[in-house]
Order: sequence, then structure tokens, then C-alpha cells
Amino acid sequence: MSEKALDQGKRQFLVTATGVVGGVAAGAAAVPFVASMLPSERAKAAGAPVEVDISQLAPGERLIVEWRGKPVWILRRTPEMLEQIRRADPLVADPKSIYSEQPACCNNEFRAEKPEIGVMIGLCTHLGCSPQFKSVDAKAEMGQDWEGGFYCPCHGSKFDLAGRVFRGVPAPTNLPIPPYELVSETKVRVGETKKGS
Repeated sequence: MSEKALDQGKRQFLVTATGVVGGVAAGAAAVPFVASMLPSERAKAAGAPVEVDISQLAPGERLIVEWRGKPVWILRRTPEMLEQIRRADPLVADPKSIYSEQPACCNNEFRAEKPEIGVMIGLCTHLGCSPQFKSVDAKAEMGQDWEGGFYCPCHGSKFDLAGRVFRGVPAPTNLPIPPYELVSETKVRVGETKKGS
């Protein structure tokens, strides 16, 4: 083989190797750039629906999950709790929830897709504090009209077990109900509703 042919072979090898290495380097540099344009896991989690297993939630208990950086309460209400909601009608500011933020499927007396499962955003509509869950046992502390619900210790706002605000407290409106759907008897998806709801 002549020296010229040998140089031509080396040159061809070097050109090909340089092209391959350059292509790999360009691809490696492009991956972080393209990845930076995709939403982060945190951003996806902030807006994405959250599926919650409620199979272990006993009657009368509340579960707290996070959706879009806000606490969402899921409350399994007992028949007694549902009766308490009915009895609170004359005490609350918006008993029919006319001025409330809630999905269409929750436009009913219990503000819920299914009466036994209450879902609401756990932030007081006055200044955004998180109210405490108080049982009927707190009657001495809360007053004679108290049958259980949520009490905001920041400025004294009270809400019933459907998240409806009592009259004469600083909070102006009922607790918001986020979009949600009961996927099954044991699962709630917070962040989206059934089509048409």
C-alpha cells in the first residue's frame, strides 16, 4: 500500500471518528437543554391530579393531602355528622352555598359528590390560616351552638362539617371545594372532575 493511500485511510478514519465524537458530544449537550424545557417533577405535581386511597379512613376521621401546595381535607362523615350539617343551616352565612367555590357536582346540601365523603381545601377564607378539626366534645370551648366542625384559631372563624362558614365571624365565604371525583369506593382523585361536572 502506498504512503498516499495510507494517509488517505488515516484521514478518512479521523474524519469519521471526529464526526462520531462530535455527534455524541452534541447529543449529550442537547439532553440537558431539552430536559430544562420540560416541566419539573415539582411543577407536574403542583398542577397534576392527586389520587388518594381512602380505604383506611374510618368514619369520623379526616385525611389531609396536598394539592397545588394547599392542604385538602378528606372527611368520612358519619350519619350523625350529616345530621349536624342539616341542623347548622340556620347558623351558617350561606346555607345553600350560593356564593361558594365548588364544582357543579357539589351543589347540594352536603357540598359533596357523595354525602359521606367531604372534600375541601383546608384554608380559612379570611386570611388563609388552617382551621382545626374540633369535635362536638369541644362544645364548652366553642359555644352552645357548636356541634363539631372546623375552627380557625387565628381570628375565630368557624365552619361546619360541610365547610360552610358560621354567621358573624371574620371569614367571608365557605371553604372552597376543589375539583375532585370519587374514582371508586376507596379512591378519590383531587384535581379533576368527571366530564360534565
